[in-house]
Amino acid sequence: MLCQVLFWASVALLFHTFLGYQLLIGMLGGMCRRRAKPAGKAEEQGIAVVIVARNEAERIGARIRNLLATPGRLEVVVCSDGSTDGTAAEARAAGARVFDFATQRGKAACLSEVVPGLEAPIVVFTDCRQEFTPETIPRLARHLADPAIGAVSGILRIGDPRTSTGEGVDIYWRMETAIRKAESDYDSCVGCTGAVYAVRRELFHPIPPDTILDDVVIPMKIAMTGHRVVYDSEAEAYDPQPLDPEAETRRKTRTLAGNFQMLFRHPGWLLPWRNRLAWQLISHKYLRLAGPALLACALVSNIWLAGRPFYQPCLAGQVLLYALAAAGIALPGLRLLIFSIPAGFVFLNVMTVRGLYRYVLGGTSGGWERADS
Repeated sequence: MLCQVLFWASVALLFHTFLGYQLLIGMLGGMCRRRAKPAGKAEEQGIAVVIVARNEAERIGARIRNLLATPGRLEVVVCSDGSTDGTAAEARAAGARVFDFATQRGKAACLSEVVPGLEAPIVVFTDCRQEFTPETIPRLARHLADPAIGAVSGILRIGDPRTSTGEGVDIYWRMETAIRKAESDYDSCVGCTGAVYAVRRELFHPIPPDTILDDVVIPMKIAMTGHRVVYDSEAEAYDPQPLDPEAETRRKTRTLAGNFQMLFRHPGWLLPWRNRLAWQLISHKYLRLAGPALLACALVSNIWLAGRPFYQPCLAGQVLLYALAAAGIALPGLRLLIFSIPAGFVFLNVMTVRGLYRYVLGGTSGGWERADS
């Protein structure tokens, strides 16, 4: 009896985590229809675009010129975080205001020191690698003409995947963007896209210098003030780099370590009487951290129950899932959905284990990594 309870509880939680929540929030978002629509011309108040960069001399100039092509009152602010390659000089030459920190402090520390002292009422956060369209920043800013909105996230468009695993992760990313849109329609996103989001400067508060997920922690702190965090799928940032498994391994390990950090650092966010987004946060972020344990529980309990007729095909299905995933990971050229979806799913759960390992070992210092890492 206990094995049956464990098996079905694990299956139910896995379904809710990786598909059911998307269906539920999509339904709620469609019913509520709190569409995020540009509401005015907030960009006329002035906008500061902040980039934290380390050793980005080769591309910082082009990135700044891309941003300055945006119409309106715009200031580009570059925090050179202990760069040793002339990043600060290149940024100044391209027309940016530069904060040149002599030693590496980390992204969170740079943001916490620089953002509160800016004059612009709207602050846009981005990285060095992406490009914006001329409409990206105006679309972000116009949402903030609505006093109920405290932050707005854009969408990151990435290069085509080149491997089966990369294609599976790309499918996951498309699901993630659909969830954010539905959350925005319902109430608020749980976090923003770090490469393209904007906040009201008055709502920004310094965060601990070792914070990994500034693009989740900053918006969540704003949502805790009662403001909405919305999503605009037409405020686009383009990233030419394809989903490479090695780079994605580093990025996802760091991101998932950040989720563990956030879980233990902000336990009050789990309480629905303190955080109206608690159930979204749990469903969207934290249940995924339990994914590997739930998968293990489902497999072990299924093996124990394999002597019963109904559970035999269930076990065969699990074995098939892992076999297809192994084939997709081992043979990157198998870019068929039957391989890429299981490969991406298993890859992401393996990254969760790596993220926990990194968090437990204390690998959270610095708070950021180079944009192409």
